[in-house]
Amino acid sequence: MRSEKADIILIEDNPDDAELVIRALRKNGISNPLVHLHDGEEALNFFFSEGPYKGHHLRHYPRLILLDLKMPKVDGLEVLRRVKSDERLRLIPVVLLSSSKEDKDIIESYQLGVNSYVVKPVEFDRLMKTVQGLGLYWLLLNQPCQI
Repeated sequence: MRSEKADIILIEDNPDDAELVIRALRKNGISNPLVHLHDGEEALNFFFSEGPYKGHHLRHYPRLILLDLKMPKVDGLEVLRRVKSDERLRLIPVVLLSSSKEDKDIIESYQLGVNSYVVKPVEFDRLMKTVQGLGLYWLLLNQPCQI
């Protein structure tokens, strides 16, 4: 069971994509504490103190959730639905990072309350710049709601 204080929660099932996102953040001076959750099921367990996280309670709410859409077990839309329907979590900004450009995914994400929907660039340099921009905006420029 982990009880890290994290400003950033990264929910990404692809280890290569997760490593790239983490590297991009670090390379651009964003060294905020980060927890990487490996799929939607682990994320829900983490947020709602279930399964291996039973007894773990969030004492520090993250400033940002970076969420993949297409994951096994529980997809990103279900994680988003649960987070945005919970009174304690709904004010945390959620950015969907997805390779999907499908209108239905984008529309449903916004209907569920996503704060931003970003299509993951395939090229390494563009992904690095995209993540840098996200980190700078959400962690430095954006004024978070104090929960």
